[in-house]
Amino acid sequence: MLGVETAHVGDSLDEGYAHTKVYCANCVHCKVVPELVEQSDTYYLRVRCDAGKWRKKLGDEKIYKYFTVARRSMDFCESYEPMGDAREFIRELKKSLPIRDEVYGSSQT
Repeated sequence: MLGVETAHVGDSLDEGYAHTKVYCANCVHCKVVPELVEQSDTYYLRVRCDAGKWRKKLGDEKIYKYFTVARRSMDFCESYEPMGDAREFIRELKKSLPIRDEVYGSSQT
């Protein structure tokens, strides 16, 4: 769901190498998923990378709170597939994201 910024790295690396920062929210692999609240019919929204790029040191998958998705980025990702103009998308995403973790569910019927 976010974007890519490119800045050239100094001569200490291979010439022509571009250091790329990837904003995950603009990637097709960034998915919003529900996380059930124990013994409840409610859930939180979370985000995960369905390409498997968000991992903990021991290999388990990292899942982040939805309202933090605009801050998720990587220095580089070979699986990154942008969904459009990152700058415009991020601006609109920040306007629409909740400011804290919110509970959703069927108790609102």
